[in-house]
Amino acid sequence: MRFNSQDFAKDFLASIVVFLVALPLCLGIAIASGASPMMGLTTGIIGGLVGGFIAGSPLQVSGPAAGLAVIVYELIQKYGIEMMGPLVLLAGVIQLVAGLLRAGQLFRAISPSVIYGMLAGIGVLIFGSQFHVMVDDTPKGSGLMNLISIPEAVYKGIFPMDGSVHHLAAFLGILTILVLLAWNKFVPAQLKMIPGAVVAVGVATTVAGLYQLPVKYISVPDNLMEAIQWSTPDKLAALLTSDLILAAFTLAFVASAESLLCATAVDHMHDGPRTDYDREMMAQGVGNLLCGVVGGLPMTGVIVRSSANVASGAKTRLSAILHGAWLLVFVAAAPFVLKMIPTSSLAALLVYTGFKLVNPVNIRRLLRYGQLPLAVYVVTVVMIVVTNLLTGILVGLGLSIFKLVYAFSHMGVRIEKRNLGQVDVHLYGSATFVRLPKLTDALGQVPSGAAATIHFHDLDYIDHACLEVIANWEQQHAKKGGTVKMEWGDLMEKFRQKNSLQPMAAEKTPQLSAK
Repeated sequence: MRFNSQDFAKDFLASIVVFLVALPLCLGIAIASGASPMMGLTTGIIGGLVGGFIAGSPLQVSGPAAGLAVIVYELIQKYGIEMMGPLVLLAGVIQLVAGLLRAGQLFRAISPSVIYGMLAGIGVLIFGSQFHVMVDDTPKGSGLMNLISIPEAVYKGIFPMDGSVHHLAAFLGILTILVLLAWNKFVPAQLKMIPGAVVAVGVATTVAGLYQLPVKYISVPDNLMEAIQWSTPDKLAALLTSDLILAAFTLAFVASAESLLCATAVDHMHDGPRTDYDREMMAQGVGNLLCGVVGGLPMTGVIVRSSANVASGAKTRLSAILHGAWLLVFVAAAPFVLKMIPTSSLAALLVYTGFKLVNPVNIRRLLRYGQLPLAVYVVTVVMIVVTNLLTGILVGLGLSIFKLVYAFSHMGVRIEKRNLGQVDVHLYGSATFVRLPKLTDALGQVPSGAAATIHFHDLDYIDHACLEVIANWEQQHAKKGGTVKMEWGDLMEKFRQKNSLQPMAAEKTPQLSAK
């Protein structure tokens, strides 16, 4: 790692900004995951110190991510908090092996429709669950139930019942969101470096402390070592079931997709070294392996902390490493400060984050490629909300594959008969052997003796079988007194170009929304 004095100064200042952004997010994501706040901070520390040191994307910052909160919450409810460490450890091993096998590039090939749908579905689930936490209530049994019962949460937040303090928690949550929005919109340029999340949580914490509001507050042990839950051999042995192995693969898949897409987005933000995707995959694997050893949350590359890092002028990976050091120092020296933060204020940050993940810009972006990508997006979101994250992603991937198969197998033919015995035959789509009957029938509709013109410029692909059919038909048509006009040279060039096996223009890799 090379840096000069100017780089060090910029990295040092950037690391402080990233630390201030990371602190409330580590706490809030842990709570949204149904875990202890210290588990989120542990992952943030490892993500900085370890992930930052070996990352394939030098300016990317790793830590606990909102995108995994939904999965983690479900796993904790199903298998218990004590199995979280072993699951994260196994997911890290899977990522490390995948990186060694150079599988990092594969995640760049996932359809943007599925990625956008995954992010939006996660955003909806986070919004629904944290809305209840924001009023000091508990999330319901499923994502759909969380959404359906939001009116009940609103009612509790407005009308105090039976001496409850839901309305006070709701007040702090709303205050947090209002301060965050106001700070992001009206803050003077010279104060832009101060993260709005820190200001918003700081205001809510101050109000709660001044008035000694009887709401729920963050509960943390007095030192970090008390929060560590070692993955012991007996816990690791319990992983040897199909359900837990599938859960670990799910963690590894979603964490890898989120990390590598985030790395791509970070590459678009600066002109420094580009991401080494396989190394980044291995870095995430090592980080998650260590998070699993100490019982932390899974880590991924995260866009809010990464974009803050770039925007703050970071030049090398040192800024990410230092942000982990500042988290460690803060947790070790001032855990009492964390105990002053209202839970509802952190939940409000996650409500805002969930809302931002459902990004309408992504819908408009998909519409540029037609209705099918949008349909995949919508189905992915709906399936995530009504079933679970893995099912939603698998359904989205399945639909994307179906869309691809349809594109490669769909061929259209349009015949236009003009005066003086002239006929235009327009071919479009993909002319493959599975469409030979359709192609043969269409050419058979051209009248004998007609002057035919074959238009193939709208073809995305043509295979050898269809070329043979056209060539044979041309000879037969000529024998019957007809003529055929077509550019065989151009058509053969289209056949030879292997990269014509892409029926649609390449879609841009999506950039992750705020989380």
